[in-house]
Amino acid sequence: MQEATSTAAVDTAPRPTATPDPHLSAHTSDAGVGVEVRKLVVYRETVLTEAGSAPAVPTERASAAAVIRNPWVGTPATTDLGPVVSAIAPSLARILTDALLDALGGVDAVEAFGKAAVVGTAGEIEHGAALIHTPYFGNLVRAHLGGESIICFADTRGDAGETLVVPLWHKNHAATRSHYQTVPVRVADAPRADEIVVVAAASTGPRPHARIGDRTTDPAVTPALLEDQP
Repeated sequence: MQEATSTAAVDTAPRPTATPDPHLSAHTSDAGVGVEVRKLVVYRETVLTEAGSAPAVPTERASAAAVIRNPWVGTPATTDLGPVVSAIAPSLARILTDALLDALGGVDAVEAFGKAAVVGTAGEIEHGAALIHTPYFGNLVRAHLGGESIICFADTRGDAGETLVVPLWHKNHAATRSHYQTVPVRVADAPRADEIVVVAAASTGPRPHARIGDRTTDPAVTPALLEDQP
């Protein structure tokens, strides 16, 4: 057996007998636009063996995906996305990073991170980009996970169940190749045409048996190398 995988899907509908989680409640802007998370899906995997032996550094990878209604469906391509982004992206950053930290054991455990969005077929790719590429999301994800690097990303548009491979790299040292890895993300019933799936992902360590060095140890390689080939 190569891997052991555990998954968890959390329905974020209000619980009538519990105190509402402030991170999962609707966030409303002055313009009356709010975010409601229909579903929060958290995935975690632990690699137990690779190539017949245990990894030198045990690593867990996780993703958190929030399914929300696309607030811009039906609006023209000239629509200013900024007001809605500033209203809802910070809440999404908190929801997703809280879920990742719960899954992986806290800020100090996280070594690599990434982000992504899948837009439903009634929306624009730009709608997903707006939610993950601005400071209202990216800067806060970086801060909540204790990182300094630019966050690598993926985005696409697709039907419900679309699989997206989210790239990760080291949260503080982007040139560290050992932490270049990916996490596949899929929500079976999302995004619906009028929804967006917003994702944050992280890892507690490197790939199993990482051994290709990094940019701090590389030799100088230039096109002149080809001239020396027979």
